Amino acid sequence: MIYLAIILVLLVLLYLYNVRNFDYWKKKGVVYAKPIIFFGCAAKMYLLLESAVTSLTNFYFEHPNEKFIGSFRSTAPSLVLRDPEMVKQVIISDFVYFHERGIVPGKSLEPMFMNLFFGEGDLWRLLRQRLTPAFTSSKLKAMFPLIVERAEHLRARTLKAAVNGHAIDARDLMARYTTDFIGACGFGLDADSLNDEDSAFRKLGVNIFTFSFRDGVVILLKDMFPTLTRKLRIMGKIENELTTLVKEIIRKRNYKPSGRHDFIDLLLECKNQGTVIGESIENFNKDGTPKEAKLEFDDIIIAAQVFVFFAAGFETSSSATSYTLHQLAYNPEVQEKLHKEIDTVLAKYNNKLSYDAIKEMTYLEWSFKEAMRIFPSLGYLSRVCRRKYTFPGDILTIDEGVSVVVPIQAFHIDPQYWDNPQEFRPERFHPDEFNEIQKSIYLPFGDGPRNCIGARLGLMQSLAGLAAILSQFSVKPAPESKRQPTVDPTSHVVQSIKGGLPLLFCERKNVKLC
Repeated sequence: MIYLAIILVLLVLLYLYNVRNFDYWKKKGVVYAKPIIFFGCAAKMYLLLESAVTSLTNFYFEHPNEKFIGSFRSTAPSLVLRDPEMVKQVIISDFVYFHERGIVPGKSLEPMFMNLFFGEGDLWRLLRQRLTPAFTSSKLKAMFPLIVERAEHLRARTLKAAVNGHAIDARDLMARYTTDFIGACGFGLDADSLNDEDSAFRKLGVNIFTFSFRDGVVILLKDMFPTLTRKLRIMGKIENELTTLVKEIIRKRNYKPSGRHDFIDLLLECKNQGTVIGESIENFNKDGTPKEAKLEFDDIIIAAQVFVFFAAGFETSSSATSYTLHQLAYNPEVQEKLHKEIDTVLAKYNNKLSYDAIKEMTYLEWSFKEAMRIFPSLGYLSRVCRRKYTFPGDILTIDEGVSVVVPIQAFHIDPQYWDNPQEFRPERFHPDEFNEIQKSIYLPFGDGPRNCIGARLGLMQSLAGLAAILSQFSVKPAPESKRQPTVDPTSHVVQSIKGGLPLLFCERKNVKLC
């Protein structure tokens, strides 16, 4: 009997713990979604029935007359923004209040999350300080020959696959190209994912973004009990594999830059500069001045940066480029304009891809950006309020620990800001048409101090891959293609397509036979 009483008491305490914040938005007079125990407003996400981005997008359009809506991620209150001015305040103007992403609960990060994307506070600031010089225009230009080499391999692979006339999964094709690019520019390796069907490097990329039911449970437990679950690992399955690979590469380079100008070289340069020292963004002296913060650039920190270089570059670029090809297949008039631009520009450069040639392909860049508007790889931004904050105009005050969410996908397809938003029209990004409000809500690479540090590298790599394919091929829908592809319900921060994107790739000289 006593055991039953103990169990009942524990269940009551668990219930009270879970619902302790559920009246937060009601007290503030904010319109909010009704939460349920354990899951808050994100049951479908935790159970892998619906992607986080899909849930947020639906939530956004269910409340068309609100500037913001209250929600709950498990037990914690979060605020979903619908107003462009509030978005600007959070990610740019008042960044000092919102410098943390809060994607991984708790302060104790597992090793692979100690990187520029997931890191918080002083860890993030010192990493950003040290890594920013690694992504200058001159460094990007030095890497570009490696990009061109991979783009040429991509064109050859596409030709080989297109000869039989069968559909090619554009998602898989571009993922292999991106993996080879990361292998060359990130690790100094020839991954050969384009030709090796069982490439270990390709499998590593797949494993990073394959989430199981167990992973969903771990994420839920971390959200509910961040302190008690610090030792639970989400990325444990690839941590040892990636750390061992990075250490072996560094050892072979004798712990110093090799002259390849790849990402490992850049990280070794960062390490050789010694301890990173800067002003703290978290700790302050009594007079309000920031204390000194330090970071040692050890092997774990290097491995964590390589992990995010792989993870962020692999999924976002391959998703965006394959979706661009998908849209071009269904919009032949746009594709024709692209063919003319690519042919004209390449003719000026002896039909060779180069950094300068890609920079001149304006319509190609607009087309890529338009695809990322309709289906942004990064579907939302998350920030955590680090101290009590009142939005301008006293419209709302939120407390420390409340997360703020910017639903990028929803903003990108809201007819309030875009004329006929489902139409694929690259001309939207002509400087004379792309207005200030659209600029403030077009956020595929984020914005403000925590924007994507590798955005220009990712853009150039993506455009080079697209130019390589479109210079020789036309793309058409395959019999099994779906005009509106299904979003993978297991995708989280970075969204992806379920079932791939099958397309027909036809050599332009033989396009009438395709």
